[in-house]
Amino acid sequence: MSPLRRAASAALLLSLGACQTMGGPGGVPDEDPPGAPPGTPPEVLVGAGDIASCAVEGDEATAALLDGVAGTVFTLGDNAYPDGTAQDFERCYAPSWGRHRQRTRPTPGNHEYHSAKAGPYFDYFGTAAGEPGKGYYSYELGAWHVVVLNSELELGAGSVQEQWLRADLKASTKRCTLAYWHRPLFSSGPDRDTTDVKPLWTALYEAGAEVVLGGHDHLYERFAPQTPEGKADPERGIRQFVVGTGGMTLYPFGAPLANSERRDASTLGVLKLTLEDGAYAWEFLSVRGGVTDQGRGTCHE
Repeated sequence: MSPLRRAASAALLLSLGACQTMGGPGGVPDEDPPGAPPGTPPEVLVGAGDIASCAVEGDEATAALLDGVAGTVFTLGDNAYPDGTAQDFERCYAPSWGRHRQRTRPTPGNHEYHSAKAGPYFDYFGTAAGEPGKGYYSYELGAWHVVVLNSELELGAGSVQEQWLRADLKASTKRCTLAYWHRPLFSSGPDRDTTDVKPLWTALYEAGAEVVLGGHDHLYERFAPQTPEGKADPERGIRQFVVGTGGMTLYPFGAPLANSERRDASTLGVLKLTLEDGAYAWEFLSVRGGVTDQGRGTCHE
């Protein structure tokens, strides 16, 4: 371990200790969802965003959590700091989260686009990152349809990406849908919500999607199911998680937004989602050990 990384790690641990954990209700639904029927085993999706820098060692701690969780790894962008260069990926990301590259389905963030057209990102992840220059794609995971989007490209109503999303959702035969990208629509962190991504949320909401994941703000936050306008909707709403806890120094919270159920800016960690047939469970795994948030939800009929 270099002196630079050792010093940065110590500073990171001090900053984690100084942060506060803020929470609301546990968020466990009143009714337990049914388990997966025989022959449809659950699938695990685990990950975070805002991950690796050679100046800190938080990514090494979260990568150690991944070592103990089987399943598909997701990233929520800003994978390699500071600029998403080939050197950033090889020197900073590869030694930690990179050992899980073969099972990773990534998405890019704004730091990847510090390099021209996020070229090193697409080179590093290859076909797993979708078509070069686009970075949005979908895949099936057990009983779920998973959509990966690129918040760094044009995504307004009628844009190529938004039209692709609507066509992809229409073609899906799965009851349950999860989507992820970098910039969240809702966040109580300093970067707040990113209204530019609302057309993506609208398309997903109209198609009956269940879960959306985002990063960008370096913290953990869980919202109750809601509409794209931020109104509580326990029947048809989307539950959003912000998981910018992959390794970088954490941010403090501002005033909580409506429908924010759980907020934690005290620890790095990864979100583990167990995707069942008609249901899902979540656990936030802290680098300090243990589960700091958990619950279950059902898919829309």
